[in-house]
Amino acid sequence: MGLTLSPALSPRERKKGWNPAWLTVPYLVLVLVAFLLPFGLVLVTAVRDPELSGALPRSAVMLRDWDGVGLPPDEAFPLVSEELAAAERNQAVGALTRRLNFERTGMRALLLRTARAGAMGRAEMVALDGRWGEPATWGLLRRAAGPWTGVYLLRAVDLGRDDAGGIVALPAEQALFRAVLARTFGIAGFVTVLTLVVAYPVAATLAGMGGAWGRAGLALVLMPLWISVLVRTAAWFILLQREGPVNAALMASGVVAAPVQLMFTRFAVDLSMAHVLLPFAVLPLYAVMRGLDPALLLAARGMGAARWQVWWRVHLPLSVAGVEAAGGIVFLIAVGFWVTTALVGGPSDQMAGSFVAAYVNETLNWGMAAALATVLLAGTAVVLVVARAVLRVVR
Repeated sequence: MGLTLSPALSPRERKKGWNPAWLTVPYLVLVLVAFLLPFGLVLVTAVRDPELSGALPRSAVMLRDWDGVGLPPDEAFPLVSEELAAAERNQAVGALTRRLNFERTGMRALLLRTARAGAMGRAEMVALDGRWGEPATWGLLRRAAGPWTGVYLLRAVDLGRDDAGGIVALPAEQALFRAVLARTFGIAGFVTVLTLVVAYPVAATLAGMGGAWGRAGLALVLMPLWISVLVRTAAWFILLQREGPVNAALMASGVVAAPVQLMFTRFAVDLSMAHVLLPFAVLPLYAVMRGLDPALLLAARGMGAARWQVWWRVHLPLSVAGVEAAGGIVFLIAVGFWVTTALVGGPSDQMAGSFVAAYVNETLNWGMAAALATVLLAGTAVVLVVARAVLRVVR
């Protein structure tokens, strides 16, 4: 009995049946909920400025309507002092004081003193604190009236605003984040290169192996993924301490006469990060190299090419896609590291992720945390675009 092929389904018949594309719906929902929505919230949080309008709603409207020249009208003084007193009674002034004190030190004390004094006119407020007679104070309030602000994004790249509202560079003693961002991208870039250098020959060897040995080698690569990042980093903390196995081995072999400082150094950060990220580089490289046609390599050898020429002229160009994928994955993960640097790095090794965590968990400055994350994301995108262009030349 021969086999009979069923005719192709018409569009109407296909509509009546089950469409396999519906199986992607859970994944699309996950991407929306776990990535796109948080990403949008981070971008909005980086430029929102709701504290003053939330605590002093009528004052915010008045300040937005004011032209910002000199001092505001006389009616602005009792309005601001009255709303400050009400916000203090309602325990709603804390977020406002943190917001303004972040931009200018001393504003918290000024606002709390004024709130506790109650409603006052212009003369009483200036007598209470002379800063109420300065245009710079009212200009700061006007810029914080919202609903949007650039103060966090500016601070994330060590910029701020002067009393006239112009953008200026922060003083050297306050400038911090450019150095932190440069350090973050520098460490992430070095770890990415180091990881690729180690992972490439490992992936090439595994791709050329078969049978039980190939499966065993792949299992060894996957094994670290079964252990949490915290545990793997803690292991390096034990290995690299002054009384740890590494120093003991160095002293026993006569390389050093006394324990050397390995912990809380850039060496410890690079080593532990490369160890954690190595599987993420090996697997994409292995997947690409596994699909290479061995006949091409044999043909190159048969035409008289040396081993290094076969690798440079044939193997590397064909495996660039794996290098691109592996490097991108490793760099993206490395840029956001902060647990490893916190455990094994010193004060000069802390990356941007540590500051984002501090703003979220300690100072509760969500705007600054979101701004740092936004700048970090933008910088990462630029690095990946440049790296992809360079790899295209190699390809």
